[in-house]
Amino acid sequence: MNVSENYSPLTSETLCRRLGDLDPLKQNVGPDPSGWKVKEVGDGNLNLVFIVEGSAGAVVVKQALPYARLVGEGWPLPLYRAFFEYNALTRQALRDPGSVPEIYYFDDAQAMIVMEYLSPHTILRGKLIKGESVDDLASVLGRFCARTAFRGSDLSMDTADRKADAALFLGNVKITEITENLVFCDPYFAAEMNHHTAGLDPIVDRLRADVELKAAVQQLFARFSANAETMLHGDLHTGSIMCTDSETRIIDPEFGIYGPMGFDLGMLVANFLMAYFSQPAHRADGDLDSYQAWILGTIEGVFDNFDQEFRRLWNTERTGILYPRSLFEDAGQSSEIAVTNYLKSFMRDAVGFCGIEMHRRVLSLAHNADFEEIEDPTVRARLEARNLMFGRDLILNAERFGTPASITDAARAYNSENIL
Repeated sequence: MNVSENYSPLTSETLCRRLGDLDPLKQNVGPDPSGWKVKEVGDGNLNLVFIVEGSAGAVVVKQALPYARLVGEGWPLPLYRAFFEYNALTRQALRDPGSVPEIYYFDDAQAMIVMEYLSPHTILRGKLIKGESVDDLASVLGRFCARTAFRGSDLSMDTADRKADAALFLGNVKITEITENLVFCDPYFAAEMNHHTAGLDPIVDRLRADVELKAAVQQLFARFSANAETMLHGDLHTGSIMCTDSETRIIDPEFGIYGPMGFDLGMLVANFLMAYFSQPAHRADGDLDSYQAWILGTIEGVFDNFDQEFRRLWNTERTGILYPRSLFEDAGQSSEIAVTNYLKSFMRDAVGFCGIEMHRRVLSLAHNADFEEIEDPTVRARLEARNLMFGRDLILNAERFGTPASITDAARAYNSENIL
């Protein structure tokens, strides 16, 4: 995990020369580096990303920078985040085979991962803005969240292995600090890097003056900070999912850490809800209702598939130290009440984290294109206000949203409110 003094950022001009002798690239791109074509495509907040194409195919080369691209060199970041992304991807590949890109090569000293090029996949957020649907999306995402959550926890793993793994990921300190600040704290006061649509000032002032809300957020922050329940993706949103019309893959787990099970699914659903609330600015009236209905149906499907897969794993792969079969099935007793109560607690956490993500993506540093691409600030503020107030409701009344339908019904109600 130590960073070499010889670390040097790649460029489109130097990549072929520097990586041309690597067998994984020769095998997957082509034997002659002089015939490789390199394109820099990194449009995220943190990293360099290149597509390298040749006679044998194509790969993606991803390299961490020693700072956040979104801000610049004034915000230094450790290169070790590539180490954690690599380790998260390898675990996700084992826990849900086929869900993430295949890894061909990892260079710790250069903070670089060479991985499968997903084509013709595109980022899910862009597809949602365009009004495109994806077959089987809800089932793939629901199963991914269930399998990674269950198989990375004390419900399934050998306890010594899980504790060692959790200890490893605790080293992802500086990247986790971004979540701790930008998600759980910055939206709720006038942090230096915050920004929001000007017309939202009355709503922002109201939220930041809401002591009950801030106390509830901090209670969820304590859950995130202290509960190493399972290995999380850590930044699961519609920008870290790539799709065709019929296939879905998950990318970019560099925020991987052990935390509460409900975090990933809560963050994911929040991003679907933001896509939902933004739709009136992206769709003509004739297409709006049907596409918004598809998004809400996807949300319900993600929850339902998570529940089904989690219960299946509970009954077939519960080999860890928690809820041992010796206390239930081996004694001739059902563990149904145990898994049901476990999932109720999970749902409560997921709903709360969902509301927080809906706030931070409008009020903190890194915003979503769903809203940001709305050119008219008056329209954008009106739609963001619905999102913000629904987020508050989810945080403060998580117990009330115990079913997927209760969430989508409330989203429909907020979608018709004139909050601004």
